[in-house]
Amino acid sequence: MIRANLITASTVTALTLAAGPVLAGSVGAPAPDAAAPIPAAPVPSAPPPALGGDWTGGYAGVQLGYGDVDASGGADGDDFLYGVHVGYNYDFGTFVLGGELDYDFTDIDLGGGVDVDDVARLKLKAGYDFGQTLGYFTAGVAEVDTSLGSESGEFYGIGVSYQITDQYTVGAELLEHNFDDISGTGVDADATTLTVRGAIRF
Repeated sequence: MIRANLITASTVTALTLAAGPVLAGSVGAPAPDAAAPIPAAPVPSAPPPALGGDWTGGYAGVQLGYGDVDASGGADGDDFLYGVHVGYNYDFGTFVLGGELDYDFTDIDLGGGVDVDDVARLKLKAGYDFGQTLGYFTAGVAEVDTSLGSESGEFYGIGVSYQITDQYTVGAELLEHNFDDISGTGVDADATTLTVRGAIRF
């Protein structure tokens, strides 16, 4: 009887030891993790829009417009004018800096035998690149040739240019001029010109 009890106790002990790891792995053991979601691939962002076009380079063209001159002593007159221009721009990104030389022919009669024959300008231009459009301020020195003689003066104004293609542009320009004591005669003159322009870039 004692032997039977010992066998039974030994059997229970062996079964308990064998079941221990199984129970330890099932009772109180954490459940396996569910599969983690795969993060979605980031959507590539669109490139930032271009802030401007490219206005760097030389150009040459023609202009056609109208001039109005008011001189001292009540003399005044207006007429058509036409001319040529050549220049160079450098585009810094959105800011554009340039220089230009232009020449206008005209025949503005101021009365009393006084005529304005032509005007030449040396310009400094500073503008903003809107892409295909360039808006700018301009100022510089001008030389007017009249029947009284020639005289240097200053001018300032605004302009706009538009790129039809990479090679061709059109635009407009409004300028105000001032000339004092033309050729020592004591005659002063203010002039306003408005022109439309076309140019080829190179």
